[in-house]
Amino acid sequence: MRDQVLCSFSFVRLLPSFWQLDAGKRKQFFDRFYGELKRYEEIHVESYQIFPLKTQADFLVWASIALTDRAGADRFFEKLAGFFTAFRSMIEVTANWWGMTRPSDYSRGKSTQEIDPFSSPRARYLIFYPFTKTAEWYKLSRDTRQGMMNEHIRIGHSYPEIKQLLLYSIGLQDQEFIVTYETEDLNSFSLLVTELRSSEARRFTLSDTPLFTAVYRKAEEIAEIFSGEA
Repeated sequence: MRDQVLCSFSFVRLLPSFWQLDAGKRKQFFDRFYGELKRYEEIHVESYQIFPLKTQADFLVWASIALTDRAGADRFFEKLAGFFTAFRSMIEVTANWWGMTRPSDYSRGKSTQEIDPFSSPRARYLIFYPFTKTAEWYKLSRDTRQGMMNEHIRIGHSYPEIKQLLLYSIGLQDQEFIVTYETEDLNSFSLLVTELRSSEARRFTLSDTPLFTAVYRKAEEIAEIFSGEA
């Protein structure tokens, strides 16, 4: 994976103006929507179904870009704003979470379970949430925190089929991190979370909601689902 990546998760709700269109015109909307996205060749885009897993949005646009200079984030957000603005008569972006990769504070090297945002194909399910530690966590000694994270990492390694991407947003958004998982099995992921809830580090979690589960869909599949042609 590239040295530093910026990932943005945009939750999109289809407005009444979209639903008033017939099925054919809804399909044409998505043809234009994803066709326009393809123009941004440096931005890698994946699509996910949100509704009916949650009702705050219909689908998700996960956009990733490799940061090659300090102005990279500026250009990325300018392009993202311009893109969504062109479709705002039909859609509403109800939330946008973003963060950047950086070397882990608690593990050396890159894990085989680390998600590459630019790889393909994707796993069936994407699960992610904003995450913030308590103030007490940062007052602990480095060795104490490392010991608790070793337990956390050990539990994660016992589920090798589940991959993770940790994005840093501390000081940039309301949360400190965005924790992202990919899995083919929702039950297996639920078991992993159950084990993690019993770890010592859990005592220092301030917040880890809202939590979203999304289903990977190709652009044409999103179009079929929400145009009524599925």
